Amino acid sequence: MSKSRTQLQPASERLVTFPHMGEYWIALETLVRELGATPLVPARMTKNTLELGARHSPEFVCVPFKYNLGNFIEALDAGATVIAQAGGGCRFGYYAEIQEAILRDLGYEFEMVSLTSSWSVSDFIADFRRVAPGASTVRIARAFAIAYRKGKALEAVEDRVRKNVGFESEKGAHDRVVARFLRELRSADGFRDVGRLEEATLGELVALPVDKPERPLRVGVVGELYILMEPFANHNLERRLADHGVEVHRFVTLSKLIEHGIRHRPHVARLLGEADPWVKYHLGADGTESVAMTWKLMQEGFDGMAHLKPFGCMPEVSAMSVLQRISREHTFPILFVSYDAQTAETGIRTRIEAFADMLAMRAQGRTSA
Repeated sequence: MSKSRTQLQPASERLVTFPHMGEYWIALETLVRELGATPLVPARMTKNTLELGARHSPEFVCVPFKYNLGNFIEALDAGATVIAQAGGGCRFGYYAEIQEAILRDLGYEFEMVSLTSSWSVSDFIADFRRVAPGASTVRIARAFAIAYRKGKALEAVEDRVRKNVGFESEKGAHDRVVARFLRELRSADGFRDVGRLEEATLGELVALPVDKPERPLRVGVVGELYILMEPFANHNLERRLADHGVEVHRFVTLSKLIEHGIRHRPHVARLLGEADPWVKYHLGADGTESVAMTWKLMQEGFDGMAHLKPFGCMPEVSAMSVLQRISREHTFPILFVSYDAQTAETGIRTRIEAFADMLAMRAQGRTSA
């Protein structure tokens, strides 16, 4: 087993890795590079990534932990010297310490940078200086701003695709536009370049011919942030829904997590207002948002919801009991999917197909009536 090297290198010599999560690696790669360090992008998720992580993880820890640990092992074997890991409002807050202990027991030498979840400016600056020692405040601010801007552009394009790819007249047309966008986003240098690229890509997507009914089936997707944002981890559930003629809406994004973290208290207060009368106290992590968004979209006339979570995720388990009441009392379809290291893609595909067929039959019944 190859070992990574040691700590306290000059910033330019530090090979910094981070968890893989959808296409956000482009923004994170930019952040590390703009800070003055060298990014080592973890390989795309494979079964081997999960198997590696699961082999060395506590059995009942949630599956995002296992994916992240697999990422880190693969990245350390590729030469990474620094691991940057975030934290959150559930067991996510303990990931960095436990993963560091496991990796050191495996014999790796590296520096673990556990990013704060306090969302204060001073803590952000201190964290980024641990990633790239010596980085100035101006450099840190610019690095964060350009990475954030790339993330927003990515989210705008992905949102357009989720809502329309299931109705494209030419199979693969959306994917070709997105593939070119991702290549150019990675190399885009500066805010103007990113803005122009976003505008041009959205224009291309709008121009693609689609065969979309006036009232398509609409499904919202809620749940735990990592499972939502890493397609490999959720077995491409959003795309599989779209393939059945569904307009897919997702509201948990990295930029929104940052914005909500900065304004945590007013955000939670707003969510509790939107989740009334179903939730009185904050469920933690994304649980309250899952309830609030489901209740809101049901009242807006959505056809159904998909609720995704890692097996054993306590905030989402708490939300699930409330969502089951909403579904039962209002005859509102909700697809509940839990993921662990053994979840089979075939089973997910079958459940999505049955869910989409049921939504189509309900919609047809309303039209006939």
